[in-house]
Amino acid sequence: MPEAILEVQNLTLKFGGLTALDDVTFHINEGEILGLIGPNGAGKTTCFNAVTGVYRPTSGNILFQGGSIVGLKKHKITQRGIARTFQNIRLFPTMTALENVLVGADAQHSTGMLTALFRLPKHRREERDGHDRAMELLRFMGIHRKADELAANLSYGDQRRLEIARAMATNPKLICLDEPAAGFNPAEKVELMNLIRKVRDQGFTVLLIEHDMKLVMGVTDRIVVLEFGSKIAEGSPAEIRDNPAVIAAYLGVDEEDAS
Repeated sequence: MPEAILEVQNLTLKFGGLTALDDVTFHINEGEILGLIGPNGAGKTTCFNAVTGVYRPTSGNILFQGGSIVGLKKHKITQRGIARTFQNIRLFPTMTALENVLVGADAQHSTGMLTALFRLPKHRREERDGHDRAMELLRFMGIHRKADELAANLSYGDQRRLEIARAMATNPKLICLDEPAAGFNPAEKVELMNLIRKVRDQGFTVLLIEHDMKLVMGVTDRIVVLEFGSKIAEGSPAEIRDNPAVIAAYLGVDEEDAS
């Protein structure tokens, strides 16, 4: 039986009088691609932000590899093995593609300031290993020939690939992708589907937020659906596609009319 790598348990998050997430429970199995979908304002990104330490839940728990991560700082969650990308690309525009990925690799370095200052052997070894890993990831993404180009000068699609490469450089167990297909044309979305599968095949578990239903249906193993901060459905892509509650949420019709 597959083992859950992430468990979201009765997660509730309130901002003043607004309930953004209401008693949400789901899990992600190791090696799985799980889609988190829902209409605008459903709470998808809020859930991502809770998992990655941006927000602290009002109640409930989040377990990663069996241990609670609620209350941990964002960098501690990264060190535990959770990485993410953002709907709005957040690269360092004046750094090269290679340097951007090296920033991700630095998250797992164990040498301290003095070791780096005196360039002791352990620091030099970590630098060398980080450079090799960064180039490997750029090659995996198909952008290794642009390693020395500034991130700001890359095409939109290559910037998306670079952000995923930087997330992978932190050596995570779980990668959270926040609308990675935003701004892509149909051909680029097909390439992205193949890339997400390749990422999973490299041993990563993937949590995906995405509005493009064709992409979600084509790449995920299971799907969780949120509406107004509550979970309304969970199942395989085929089950979600035919679910009256999901159809009603997206089309704005009564559930009885959708069935």
